[in-house]
Amino acid sequence: MNFGFSEEQDLLRLEVRKFLDGQCPIKEVRRIAATPDGYSSEQWKHLAELGWLGLVIPERYGGSDLGWEELIVLLEETGRTLFPAPLISTTLAASAILISGSEAQKERWLPGIADGSCIGTLAMVEPSDVWGPAGITLRGEPDGDGFVLRGEKSYVADGAQANLVVVGFRSGEADGELSLALVETDATGVSSAEIPTLDRSKRLATLKLDAVHVAPDAILGQPGSASTAIAELLDRGAIAITAEMIGACEGAHALTVQYAKDRVQFGSPIGRFQGVKHPLAEGHVDIESMKSLLYYAAWALDASPEEVPMAASKAKGFATEAFTRIGVTGIQLHGAVGYTEEYDIQLYLKRSKWARPMYGDEDYHYDRVATFGGI
Repeated sequence: MNFGFSEEQDLLRLEVRKFLDGQCPIKEVRRIAATPDGYSSEQWKHLAELGWLGLVIPERYGGSDLGWEELIVLLEETGRTLFPAPLISTTLAASAILISGSEAQKERWLPGIADGSCIGTLAMVEPSDVWGPAGITLRGEPDGDGFVLRGEKSYVADGAQANLVVVGFRSGEADGELSLALVETDATGVSSAEIPTLDRSKRLATLKLDAVHVAPDAILGQPGSASTAIAELLDRGAIAITAEMIGACEGAHALTVQYAKDRVQFGSPIGRFQGVKHPLAEGHVDIESMKSLLYYAAWALDASPEEVPMAASKAKGFATEAFTRIGVTGIQLHGAVGYTEEYDIQLYLKRSKWARPMYGDEDYHYDRVATFGGI
């Protein structure tokens, strides 16, 4: 079985890298991250024109009708440059509509996501910080054929920037009675408050729902039947985050390798010393191992769906652990200056701290893998 990328996918990677290197180098990332919105609307529009916002959306809804393997290529490159944009959260919102939405819901929302006029996100996690369907405790109170939502959603990626939020909530007393609602952020009773984070290129918010009415046409699928869809969305989130983590690891590793070549100590570049060479070699092995796990998970999304939960957890669990090591190693090999704002390596360490808990940390995913294995 050949898991290599096709010529078209390699060309996509080259185009994405060319765009990011030219339009959003690290200096521009720093500038955008310091703005109130945390992303560039001009660059966002450019991504839409290139077809990248609708990469996994069918052509009949204005998308490019490609797959998750192509999305992985895109996300690896955005991770490599720490590109600040609500790309993952919007893609996951589109995935929720594709998985569970009616034809009318797809026709209403997907074209706006593809053309960049609609920024979406998922709101699943609550103050308990428990990932998965078991962590959803927000209850929808029946209101005619719809529901009323009262409560909070925590750690919502790009929650303050989004126009549309896919909210997971309990619509019945049984454990599995979960539903997904499409909530517009300008609706009555909806508000968000941004959460200060270490990595300003990635934004999180608390979403507050104060007697928000959800009409029947805003429910994705049948009420009470979204448990499987929610689990699938969380797996896709883990895969998407892992893709950006791999790109960020490559960016951090390249910076550190270059520093080891340039930094002279005791009359020699420090890259000649075993204490520097060995951790850099180990980092390279970690990155290649992360790729193997991730590419299999992305392939399984279309080719072998029953393997996705295990594959996604293996990829996210290992990547979370390895990214932390690579980030810390980068700081250590830069010496004390690595902690300073002047050096870019500290930006990658901050990204590793943001990525670790998103869609489950290594403990969550290793426990999940053990459970799947019957332990």
